[in-house]
Amino acid sequence: MTTTESRPPADGPSEQPGPVVRTTAGAVRGRREAGLAVFRGIPFAAPPVGEARFMAPRPADAWDGIRDAYAFGPPPPQDLGSLGGPGLIEVPEGDEWLTVNVWTPEPDPGAHRPVMVWIYGGAYKLGHSGSPGYDARHIAADGDVVVVSLNYRLGMEGFASIEGAPANRGLLDQVAALEWVRDNIESFGGDPGQVTVFGESAGAGSVASLLSMPRATGLFRRAIAQSVPGTFFSDALARDIGAALAAELGLRPTAADLSTIDPRRLTSAGETLSAKMLQRVDRWGRAAPTVTPFSPVVDGEILPTTPWQALASGSAKDVDLLVGHNRDEYRLFIAMAGRLGRITEERAASALRLFAPGPDGEQAYRTAFPDASPGELYERVQTDWLFNMPSLHLAEAQRAGGGSAHVYELTWPAPGNGGALGACHGLDIPLLFGTYGADLGLLLFAGVEPSAEAEALSSRFRSSWTSFARTGDPGWPAYDDARRLVQVLDAEPVVTAYPEERSRRLWEGHEFRPLPLL
Repeated sequence: MTTTESRPPADGPSEQPGPVVRTTAGAVRGRREAGLAVFRGIPFAAPPVGEARFMAPRPADAWDGIRDAYAFGPPPPQDLGSLGGPGLIEVPEGDEWLTVNVWTPEPDPGAHRPVMVWIYGGAYKLGHSGSPGYDARHIAADGDVVVVSLNYRLGMEGFASIEGAPANRGLLDQVAALEWVRDNIESFGGDPGQVTVFGESAGAGSVASLLSMPRATGLFRRAIAQSVPGTFFSDALARDIGAALAAELGLRPTAADLSTIDPRRLTSAGETLSAKMLQRVDRWGRAAPTVTPFSPVVDGEILPTTPWQALASGSAKDVDLLVGHNRDEYRLFIAMAGRLGRITEERAASALRLFAPGPDGEQAYRTAFPDASPGELYERVQTDWLFNMPSLHLAEAQRAGGGSAHVYELTWPAPGNGGALGACHGLDIPLLFGTYGADLGLLLFAGVEPSAEAEALSSRFRSSWTSFARTGDPGWPAYDDARRLVQVLDAEPVVTAYPEERSRRLWEGHEFRPLPLL
């Protein structure tokens, strides 16, 4: 698949008239593409500009006649120079960022197909539902499901702590999109009572947040969280970072001040502060090395507690959960920084002191992994802290709260770059969507045609995910505290006891709390 395959086809005399569906705001016309009906760029909320800037999303304006839903909506303001950003594709300009897209086998109101709602990742500062890597045609067709993807506000527009504005505006956008699904998806052939939210990285952090948010209760029945990041900000930390962001522009962290800056220029504050965050470890602690000044904020209202606390208290006990991670998550970031094979003992020791749990965390890691090189220790502790243990602990919290969870680990190595990246962060996306030649897939499958092995694993991803969306069972046993069975996804998938037992023991009893202001 190329980076252009997700663009809608050009109008032509041979093209059949597309299907028309009436939504609560007006009628939309989609296209027939490869046996599916596809609708792009449908507004689910009004443009968050002018008086609506930095506010909770408002209902979309109604329209007369039939609106062509052929093109993806414009991406939310962000740094377009980052890997995987929407700079790879042609997108329209404008302020109508808050849109959804729908892939459906047939917009038949009587079909009642399972619905899967995709939430993209990107460190809460970049992403676009129209990126070619998120072309959902294979998921919809292979699984006979309706797939919805959505845009939400990013960076300062969506997540910065700003006086006079609600916290977690990006999460509120996601809730508004799910309300649109509830109110409209039946007309597209979906079942509003059988909705699964799924997302990766910041998208998985968003899914975990939705499981914890009172405002999202009842909007979905199942959830899939791929590589959940453990970074949730305390209110104090978020306010301090928000003040630093505004200071980059010579402004106060207020909605009134920041509204004077065009949304597309406001992204510069996040870009410049990201480059300086490592200088603030003494103040921002573990948040500083993530070099993203944005995360969901545990503000006590919109997000009352962390997802781990919420799930352990039973907030999502009636929601089926599928959660997992990739074995070598952090290796992607080491490679992108140009440090693969170049980690010194000093850098490894510093990472162990900062990220390993407990007062003797550094020594505990060295004891648990006695033969590990500095590079392996550096990667292992950050893989565990940032993604693997937060993901595993989310499953354990769900069980503690009276719910059930299925767990997986991806161990199949990315074939590009001679396999040097292993089963790194983001590899699950091209495998799930079958988009090997788009976005991150361009790096992970660089110069390598997808093998039969890759295609088989890709098909397994989709069959497991859509089976879970349909029945709550992905095809392997639920996780429990006795056997700890998980699905290991590799060339020869196998169900076995959780493979990262040494890491699990090191983090046993650790609580993922909001990151503090030191």
